[in-house]
Order: sequence, then structure tokens, then C-alpha cells
Amino acid sequence: MALDVSELQTIEHDVLVIGAGGAGLRAAIACSGQKLDTGVISKSLLGKAHTVMAEGGMAAAMGNVDPRDNWKIHFRDTMRGGKFLNVWRMAELHAKQAPDRVRELEDWGAVFDRTKDGLISQRNFGGHRYPRLAHVGDRTGLELIRSLQDHGIHQGIDFHMEVTALELLKDGDRISGVLAYRRETGRFVVFRCKAVILSTGGGGKAWPVTSNSWEYTGDGIAMAYDAGAELMDLEFTQFHPTGMVWPLSVRGILVTEGVRGDGGILKNNQGERFMFNYISERFAPETAATVEEAHRWLEGDKNARRPPELLTRDEVARAITAEVKAGRGSPHGGVFLDIASRRPADFIKRKLPSMYHQFKELAEVDITREPMEVGPTLHYFMGGIRVDADSQQTTVPGLFACGECAAGLHGANRLGGNSLSDLIVFGKLAGDGAKAYIQALPTTPRVDGDQITSAIRRATEILNRAEGENPYLLHARLEETMARGVGIVRTKNELETAVAELEDLKVRARTMKAPGASQYNPGWHEALAMRSLLVTSEAVTRAALMREESRGAHTRLDHPDENPEGLTYNVIVKKAADGRMETEKRRRPDGPPHLVAIANAKIEDLEAGKLGTAAPST
Repeated sequence: MALDVSELQTIEHDVLVIGAGGAGLRAAIACSGQKLDTGVISKSLLGKAHTVMAEGGMAAAMGNVDPRDNWKIHFRDTMRGGKFLNVWRMAELHAKQAPDRVRELEDWGAVFDRTKDGLISQRNFGGHRYPRLAHVGDRTGLELIRSLQDHGIHQGIDFHMEVTALELLKDGDRISGVLAYRRETGRFVVFRCKAVILSTGGGGKAWPVTSNSWEYTGDGIAMAYDAGAELMDLEFTQFHPTGMVWPLSVRGILVTEGVRGDGGILKNNQGERFMFNYISERFAPETAATVEEAHRWLEGDKNARRPPELLTRDEVARAITAEVKAGRGSPHGGVFLDIASRRPADFIKRKLPSMYHQFKELAEVDITREPMEVGPTLHYFMGGIRVDADSQQTTVPGLFACGECAAGLHGANRLGGNSLSDLIVFGKLAGDGAKAYIQALPTTPRVDGDQITSAIRRATEILNRAEGENPYLLHARLEETMARGVGIVRTKNELETAVAELEDLKVRARTMKAPGASQYNPGWHEALAMRSLLVTSEAVTRAALMREESRGAHTRLDHPDENPEGLTYNVIVKKAADGRMETEKRRRPDGPPHLVAIANAKIEDLEAGKLGTAAPST
């Protein structure tokens, strides 16, 4: 019997935002504030977003704690942390606009920690030259979400919770809507709209040890890819150096970088503060070379260089991995993070309340008395959907992306704290971009009923099979493949093996089954998520195979050094006409001379208002 599309629930908006984290909420506020009929769909409940997991703070060069800080130094830190593979314009916009976005949050009711002078307090974080992270204890992401939600619900935004987007609908090349379904009832919903903003995060659930929860299955990346958008930089997957490692039930849960920013140090099983052995020559001039200098930094000496625990996340994660492999790890396969010997108990409880309760309740460890066991956990995607820097529009007209699912700002490695300011800066720009696009539309895009029918049949065939693959077992196999072949360190042979295994999983996934009806059917949810996970995982793996060098968060043991050629291209992934996944090296445009000068300048010159002139080195 033919499916009657006219009987499906249909909801109309000018713009539909997919994802209700910090980027999605800020984009929705920007749209609604410009008189657009705005809808937001969230896979989970409102407030259940990964933004909450960003605990340490949001990076913005406000100069509240150290007046020497300014946007140029923030831009420089971001470019150097990203190994100069960042999109120059995005890094510039971020550094310039972050302070205004933070102050805007304060105007909307965000309650930040304060300096003695009553200014928003800022803390140190890895890769940042000065204390730059505006924070609320170690619950900054939670406060960001609370503030945006409280402000957003008064702006006339329609929220559709526990709704999962399945496919983007198009009128020719233009976006015309989204097919989604309600997770509780399994009923399909058609959203008609003129523009879609994706803010769906990354795909960390492809790995077994991750700080990401069940929602992070690469949905936006896969939907954009299927709709014809280009993906970029997906070889750069960040393993946060400090996740919980014990007990197994909480393995991978994030331990905020704020612990190290507030003085915590890393030790191996011999009691050695080992990070001094891993100071890179590239960062040595700006990193503490002696224990004595690091101690002066802890005591508040603003002229002391920062300790090596605050190197970029890729360097710290690799150092921890090396210590564990050398047999100097903790009993459960990590290392020790010690703040108890560095700070008094009342300081720890006041500045790191979430971490104190997290370890007390989940691991029976009192971090005011004993060290934590930590190890790397898959945390963040630097790459994602390729967007225009100013508008955040993808290569598909009417499709925008912001936040973690969008590529460009972070280059080869993200600095801690840049994620939260990324959300609010580019969330707003995406909303502004959608408004400009809609204003210029000559006609309203039309929804094609045949597209909807085909998409529904692809989703429901999983329910109608008598025999087939178990999606949970396929997911477990996927995690094994990604952990073994696409982990912190990679080789050509391991990546080629992973590609072959992913091809096999794709074939097996075509016959996934989920017995029962669509109502309350977690197996069906898992099977639908597997489709996104497989697209995202293949894109990461093929991009990693193409980049034959080690840069930032991408480490190839068979190509251990940075290659000067690596600065000249981005790895682009797109869907070919025949349905295959294509990868290509696309030449990067040269950086604007004034930004190149800032990125390569000496700190002292930027503090004094001078600019360097040399081009960035590799």
C-alpha cells in the first residue's frame, strides 16, 4: 500500500535548528531575534547537551586577570595550537568576537566567578598564554546552557524535544525541510523550512573510550554528507588527555583541564612529574623548562612560563600514552593527576566542586587527599562540515552548520576553552547567515513527497526484516575497529585494515533488523544511529589515511614528523555521484598577510602593539 505523505504531521518554520547545545541555542536566539519563525529539535531532552561537559571555561581575551591579553594573542595561540591549519578568518572572528559574546551571556543572567575587583574571573588552560577562560567553578558549560535556555524560551522559539532528524529534504539544490521521527512514539514528522542549521556535535560514540554520551553519533555530519555538503579535516580527532579510567563503568568520563589549570600535576607510578620530559622544541620558549619556574607560576608569578601540564591536548595525550606503554602507568592503565599536594582542600572544593563530587561518588576517591587516575578519552572532532567563515553556510544552499559539527576554527588541534566560545560566536553568525539567505530567496523551496516516502522506507525496512544483523553487535565491532586502527596513533597498515573492516560493516549494516514496532524500540534507534556512525567513521579513517604526516591531533607512526606540504591543503570528503566516498587534497588559500604576521609575532611585540612579519613555520 502506498504511503500517504499528506497524513504525516507537518510543521512549518522559517528556519529549523537541529541540536540544542550551546551552538544551536545561540543560533536559534539569533534567528528569532531577527523575526524568523524558529524551531529547534533535540535528540534528547532540553538541557541534555554536551555543552554541559565543557567544564573548565570559555576562552575570551577579556584581560580581566592579566591585562596583557588581547584578541591578537588569543588568535596567535589558536593558530599555533591548531598547527596553522585553522581557517584564518574563522580564527580571527572567534578571537575578536568572543569577549562580546561572553559579556552578552552575563547580560542574559550568566553568573560567573569573580575577581577581587568584581570582574569575570578567568583561569589558565592548556595552550593559552594568559588566564583567559571565563568560568563558573568547573560547571561553566552547565551555566552556559542554563543562560541560553532561560533567555531563549522567552524569544518565541518552538522546541521539539526527543525528536531525531533522519534526512535533509531538498528542492533541487536548495534545502526545503527535514524528515524526523519522535523517539517516544516512532511517528514521523515533516518539518518544512527555508533553511536548516546543523549543531549536532561530533561522532565520539564510534570509539569505546569516549567522554561523549549516546547522542554523539555523527548525525549532522552524515546528513550533510548525504545532502551533498563537503566535509573537512576529519582526520583530526582530539583525545582529551584526562578522562576517568576506573572503575570501568565510568571509563572515559571527562576530568576537566581546569584541574591542571588550577595547579594539578601529572605523575607516573614512580612519582615522577613526567611532563618535563615531553616539552616540544616548538613550544619550549613559551613553556616552563624547570620545576622551579613552574612553581613560581603556581604561586602567581605572571612572568613565569606556564607548566608543561598545560601544553596542548595532543602533546599531553601522547605523553600519557607513552608513559603507560613504557610500564610507568597507574594500576588501571592511566597516570596520576595530583592536585591534593598542590592546593588546600577548601580551594579544591570551591574551584572544582564537580570534580570533587564526581570522584567521590563514582570512584570513591577524595581528590583533596589523593591523586586521580586519568587517561586519554576520545573527546572532540576538530573537523566536520565545511562552512563559509562569515555566514557558516555549507556548500549546500540553505544548509548551515556551527559548533563541533562544523570545521575550520580549530585546525589540527583545539585549545581547551575554545569550544564554548566557538559555540556562542559561530552560533550567532550561523543565525545571521540564515537570515541573510532567507531574505534573498526568490521563492519558497518546495518539499518533494517522493523524497519523504523513500526516506521513510529506508528507516522502516529495519523493522520489517525477519532476519538480519544485530545493530548492537555491529556497534561493538565498529568500536573495536576504530580503537584498533584509528586511535591516538595510526599507521597506513592499520588504517587500510580499518577501511576494509568498515566496508564489511557497511555491507552487514544493510541488513540490520530491530524486531517490534517503532514505539519504544531502542534497537531501532541504535540501527538508525549506526548509519550515521558508519558514514562518520569512514570519513575519519579515509581522511587519516590521506594525510601522510603527523600534525596536531593526527599522529602517524609511519610519518612521525610534520611535512611542510601538510600546511598547503585540507583533506576534503564528499559523496560521489555513484555513492562512493571521495577524498581529495584541496589547496588551502594563503593566509592574509596581516593575520600571518600576528600568528608568527613574538608575544612581547603583540603586548606592545607591534606585529611580526615572518611567515608561519611548519
